[in-house]
Parts: sequence; C-alpha cells; structure tokens
Amino acid sequence: MNPFLRRATEYIRDTAAFLAITSPEPIRTFVAKHKRINDLFDLPVRVIGSPGTGKTMMATLVEFRLVEAILIDQSSQQNRALAAALTAAKFSDGDRPLVAAIRIPMESEYREFWELPYDPAVKTKLMLSLIQARAVLGLIRTLTANKQREIEDIQFVTRPEAEVQLTQIGGDNIVEVRERAREVETLVYNLGASLLPPELSDIPDEVQTPYQPFETIREIDITWNGDRIRLRPLVILDDVHSLHPDQYAALFRSLAKREIRIGRWVMMRMDALSPSAVFRSSDDEALPGLKHDRDFIDVVMEGAATRQGDRKQFRKMASDMANRYLQQVDTLTVRGHLTMQGLLGEVQAAFPPGKLKELETAVAREQRQLSISPARRMMLEDVVDTYAKGAKAFDMSTEMRLGMLRILMHRYANRVSTQTLQLFDDPEPTQPVKANGGVADGARVHLHHRYGRPLHFGMNDLCDASGENAELFLQLAGSLVSRMETKAIRNLEPTLSPTQQQDELKIKARSIIDNWSFPFARKVQRLVDELATQCVENALLPNSPLGEGANTIGILEQEIQPLLDSNDELALVLKFAIAYGAMAAVRDYGQGNKVWCLLELSGPVCIKYGLGFGRGNFLERKVSDLQALISEPKDA
Repeated sequence: MNPFLRRATEYIRDTAAFLAITSPEPIRTFVAKHKRINDLFDLPVRVIGSPGTGKTMMATLVEFRLVEAILIDQSSQQNRALAAALTAAKFSDGDRPLVAAIRIPMESEYREFWELPYDPAVKTKLMLSLIQARAVLGLIRTLTANKQREIEDIQFVTRPEAEVQLTQIGGDNIVEVRERAREVETLVYNLGASLLPPELSDIPDEVQTPYQPFETIREIDITWNGDRIRLRPLVILDDVHSLHPDQYAALFRSLAKREIRIGRWVMMRMDALSPSAVFRSSDDEALPGLKHDRDFIDVVMEGAATRQGDRKQFRKMASDMANRYLQQVDTLTVRGHLTMQGLLGEVQAAFPPGKLKELETAVAREQRQLSISPARRMMLEDVVDTYAKGAKAFDMSTEMRLGMLRILMHRYANRVSTQTLQLFDDPEPTQPVKANGGVADGARVHLHHRYGRPLHFGMNDLCDASGENAELFLQLAGSLVSRMETKAIRNLEPTLSPTQQQDELKIKARSIIDNWSFPFARKVQRLVDELATQCVENALLPNSPLGEGANTIGILEQEIQPLLDSNDELALVLKFAIAYGAMAAVRDYGQGNKVWCLLELSGPVCIKYGLGFGRGNFLERKVSDLQALISEPKDA
C-alpha cells in the first residue's frame, strides 16, 4: 500500500516502522524553537492544530519508550537526527533522557462520564481519577517497555509536603503504587461503563477516596546504564477536543493547579476553541480566570506571523518527510529513486505550435486595439528581454515573453489616456513600464487559464499547497506517488512532468474539497468557491494589477473583532473554515495605513481554481460581503 496514503498513527505500534517515517522537524519547529521552551514542562500546555498537523505523531515520538529506543541506538543517521531534535527540545541531554512522557488517548469513554447523573464536580473527579490512574500505569509501562529495567528499578519521587497524598497513591513502593492505580482504573471504568449508574451513595469507598498522583509525584528515579537518574514526568492527553466543552474546561482548570509539578500537555483541534480563540485574538472564553502565558501556554501547530519563514521551514520538514516515506515505496527505491524532488520534473514541455500561434495572434490583435505602435511594442519587448536575462526563477520561454508583453502593453495603455494615443504617436507613459517578478507571475497565471500551461508543479509548490499541514502534504504527495508507481510498473520513467503533476494535483484537490464533512462544510465550500472565483477574476485582468492575482481576502480589523465576539453564523463558518484548513487567518496585517485581518484560501482551493500561492496580495471586502455569500440562495 502507498505509505503516503496511510495515517502516521498506523505505524505507532511498530517502533522501527514509526521511527523510519518520523521527521525530527515538527518537534524542532514547534517545541525546540518555542519562545517559552523553558516553561513547557512547568505550566499546562495546549498543543493546538488542524487535523493532520502532526499532533499525535509528535506526542508519540516523545514517549519515553521511543526516546529510550532512539538514545540507545544511534547507529543510523535517522536516529541521530531524531536524538538531536529531542535534545534541542530538552527531552534528553544527548546521552540520557530528561523526561518520562506518556500519551493517553482521550477516547469516547471519557466523554461518557459527562452523561452520568451526578453533579459536574463529581463527574470531573471521576474522570480525573481514571486519567491519573492510567497515567501512572502508562508511565510504569513505558519505563519498562524496552526491557532495560525491572519495575523494582523505578521509584516515584514525591513532593516533601505531599505526605497525605502519598498514602492515597499506594505509598512509596512501586508495586503497591501500580496495584492501587489498577484498582482505581478498574472501579472507575466499570462505573462509567455500567448500563445503570449506581446512586452516589452506592459508589465504592475506594473510588470516593481521594486519588491525586498528579499532585503527589514530582520526579521519577530510574536506572540508566548502571546509574541512577531522575526524570521529569510528562502526561500528554491526546484528542482532548472529543470531550464535552464544559468537561474540557473543568479538566483543564484542574490541570492548572499550581501544586502540580509534573508536565501536562493537552492535544486538541482548533474547532474545540471559540471563534475568537481560533483567530488568536484573546484568551479562551471557555477558561475564565486563566490567563494565557501566565497560567498556561499554547503551542500552535500552524503557520504564524512570520509567513515566509514558516513556509521555508515547512518545505524543509515536508521534504524530509517525503524522502522518509519514499523509502517505503519499493517500486521506486529499487529503481534508485530516493528523493521526492528528483521525481518532480520542473522543465516545461515545449508550448504546442498551434497554441503559440493563437497567443501571437491574440497579442497582435490587442496591440491594435490598444493603439500601440510597432516602435513602442519593440521597446516593451526590450524591457521583457532585459528582465529575462537576469531572471533565474522563471522559465523565460517564448510564450512567457509574449504573456509578459501582453501585460506590459495593457499597463502602458492604462498609463496613457486614449485621447493622448489618438493625438500623439507613441506618447510616453506617466510612469515607466517595468518588467518584474509580478509581471512574470501574472503571465504564468494567464497562460494557465487561457492555454492550459501547468501552474502548480515541483517540490516547492507541493509544499506550499499544503499550508503547513503535514497530513495534507502527504495526501497531495501520495496522489503523485501513485502515478509514479503506475508509470514504474509499466516500465516507464516514473518522473512526473509538470503537466502530469498539475493534472494529479487538480484531481486530488477537487476530491479533498468535495469530501469536506465538518460542521458548516457546505457553507464553507460555498464561501471559498465564491471568494476563489472573485480572485480568479482579479488574476485574469489583462494588466495583472496584483501580479499573479490575489488568493486572500482582507477585512478591516475594526470589522472582524465585533463579528468574532458576536453570535453571527458567519463567525462559526469562518471558525470551522480555519480549523479544518479551508482558510488560514493572519491578524493585524498592516497595509495602506490600515490594519487588516487576512483570510487566505487553502492550497487545494488555489489548485482547483488555478490561483498562485504567493502571499501579500488581497482583495478588500467587508463582513457584509461574506455574510451575503453564505446566505441561502433565494428560490427563483
């Protein structure tokens, strides 16, 4: 099976297979380079991201059993790279582990506790008891998973002032601590899973007795290569968004207690947050009394303010991931293809003679319509030629030069009035007409829409289309790899031409959009379709005023914040559009002495509609414009 089309979590139970496809870049990017890295094991941490951003993969990588396996065996370049990333993120010092982490999936059974007929405080206590019992059992299990030590070699180090809680967790004997955790897990699980929950007074005393290992344990003492070392415990609750919103708030407030000395991370999707929190405009209203950066820290696994920096960083991470996955594709590796970039051709095929003739005719016709003299055309051609001599990022073929010439002719005509053109022969424009990268980008988009010339191809475009989302990158890359395999099986060269890449990416992009199934998905689809259509209209203007055109909508901040604080349906539509990767939001973007909120269309939308991936160009719109787009169409 094509490994690109499998979720990374399918590899979790096989350590070797998981490490073979795991890139060190996410933990470098989101943990090691976090501005509050020194506090990530002291305060509660929310790790937030859209589906597919790699939350579970990162949580699994830092589990102690995997950290230990990596540190023990650094004979491979793969493990050395992972070990270096773990060291940068302070999970090890390079030779020894520093943190004992365990991941606990927050499956539906935890949500079921919220349906019990008890007071919310009781339901929260029951859920916390189950989580803490499983955390203790999980820590013991992960510390002994690689058979490097026996259970007797493990000791939980408690806080000196937690003498009362020490008795609650089973004392200081590790075997008794394990048995107490097993007892609590069994009793609480049976209580939540029972068909008829007992009366509160009938709940067993063992469950009603306080059980607070999170407030008791400070460190873990273990053997490591014959020495005794101490580790900082870290409990990672994965998929917390599956809880009831009130249940999540109660859980997080409990984890924010200052008495807790162990690390605690919660992994959650963005759709569990309020619209205002998704747009990163304020503290989460679901957590009153808790202040961001003081009581908890957010690690957001999405593109942030430094847009170009994020894009370059993701390209590096995605290329590394693709090469690791490619090594699992025997059809290609046996033929010596070891890098994804080498299989993505970037040389455009020769423009068909018929289409070239059609383009030449169109340019000549527009020259006459614009009353541009032959001498002025030659001057504009010289401008294009001068640019082409120094251009390195573009294929300056004949059709590209003609496409740029057409744009420059329209820009020239716009800078010279019709009356002036009629009165004077070859008048000078009010501003010089210059060729630059924006004109070349505009020509590429025009040629794509009018003549089918490929626009999206190559490794950089594949990465940029993914919007810093690892799973989306693998989906898009997987569609390309499937076609490569088909060619290889037929004994053809598997490298894909730009045209083949464009075709596959467009098919996959349409499939991704058609399969959106999140809340308000149809309204989100209607919104992005309408906005993309408007962006295409702008991109195809003959003078390309915004270069390759816009792929982004700009709304004034003074309009967007009241919307996010309201109960308007549009706020929810935008929330889910961003949470599920249909759009990305950039706040407080300054341009034209105004402050904007930018709504950037996702890569699949840009591929479907033939828009570029450049950033910075946007169409100005109002909140009312977006409200009109999502409103139900009136019956004829």
